[in-house]
Amino acid sequence: MKRKMTAMCLAAVLLSAGTVNLTAWAEGWAEAEGNWVYYDSNGNKVYNDWKKGADGQWRYLDGNGTMAVNSWVDGEYYVDSNGIMVTEKWLHVPEDDGEDEWYYFSASGKKVEDTWKKISDKWYHFDSNGAMERGWILDDTYYTGDDGVMRTGWQKLIPPDEYDEEINKVVPGYDTGNVEYGEDGCYWFYFGTNGKKYVPSDDNSGDDYGTRKIDGTYYCFDEDGILQIGWKDVRDNGDGGIQDYMYFGSDGKARIGWYSIEPPENLDGYDGDVEWFYFSNNGKPKAADSDRLDTQDLTRINGKTYLFNEKGNPVYGLRKVYTGSGEDDWTAYYFGSKSESCVQKGKMSVEEDDGTKADYYFSDNGRGYTGVRDGRLYYKGKLQTAEDGQKYVCYRVDGGNYVVNGSGKLMKGTTVKNSDGVKFKTTSSGILSTADDDPDIDSYVTEPLEPLCLED
Repeated sequence: MKRKMTAMCLAAVLLSAGTVNLTAWAEGWAEAEGNWVYYDSNGNKVYNDWKKGADGQWRYLDGNGTMAVNSWVDGEYYVDSNGIMVTEKWLHVPEDDGEDEWYYFSASGKKVEDTWKKISDKWYHFDSNGAMERGWILDDTYYTGDDGVMRTGWQKLIPPDEYDEEINKVVPGYDTGNVEYGEDGCYWFYFGTNGKKYVPSDDNSGDDYGTRKIDGTYYCFDEDGILQIGWKDVRDNGDGGIQDYMYFGSDGKARIGWYSIEPPENLDGYDGDVEWFYFSNNGKPKAADSDRLDTQDLTRINGKTYLFNEKGNPVYGLRKVYTGSGEDDWTAYYFGSKSESCVQKGKMSVEEDDGTKADYYFSDNGRGYTGVRDGRLYYKGKLQTAEDGQKYVCYRVDGGNYVVNGSGKLMKGTTVKNSDGVKFKTTSSGILSTADDDPDIDSYVTEPLEPLCLED
């Protein structure tokens, strides 16, 4: 009781310092019937107006001429229990509909309305009525937490079309344990430093998705700003090829480097349920532009050379690889078994497309060798041998007519007789000089044995 009397006395001092002598009709505050009123210089009570007390604080005289307390003034100002205009502070105000709202009042005393306001280094948004907003706001472009603070960076939230402020109390970034992404109704979003949710721009090359590089890593978002995982068509070049796609792991990060994964559901023609892919630093899978594989498609990775087909898989086995624009501008490459799938070099026995094996020689750059090497003749990597019961055959390779036996050995500086009894006379380099002393040797020359390559 003593404390209450002290407070009342203090209020009286603050309001009445220099108060009126009513008989002199001096302007000022006065206490009347337990309420504070204000008289002008004519002795008239002031209504619906602001007046300062001796403490320099603004107070409001209501329609009855009494000082208002704990109430709104003109719907834009608020006076506290001492009648003082609230300025530069938060106020938690119970509403008539039973809801509680937070408001912030500027230095002028007006509540902040329909704008962003930075308070104590944090951003808040207030609606057209001045109430602090929470949840998804401004066409679902921004998100403010239950504390009203604008969120930035990664946030795991219930999407706007499923969000209800009273039902869905989302704690951004919480750990969902073993719950699959999205099963709990929450998805990842990314908000810039300005609080704006990232969504693909209208000119993004993807049809439904867009990518953004965040802290050096690419991520994918749909048109609602939801982080995507798995295979996504992010380029939409119209050809429906693997190069339109990127793969995003369960953490949302674009895969870089080698990765073994099921191919995209929308693409056909893969051999197995799981295939190897290689993703470059921008997340784009390595792949040929068409089924015409050429040497420009060869890719060096960690000291090994690979060739990716148009499906994005590294090829294996014996392959036809074009070296130029012409249809005959090709040679054989051998990429080993499926587990190797990289360029092989040197001499080896290779399984051809028909399932038989043949001897080959591949240069240091992987190309099938054409010409004479170690006393044997090769064409596009394949060893040339006398076949079909012939003892000796003359093949035209790289402009020269060479005679070889059944094991592929080059006949040098000698005369041999083939199975038809034709005598082949060769030079010291193994080139046919005469056949049965006939100077016209073209009829005795055979086109070389071509590699039987696998083709995609």
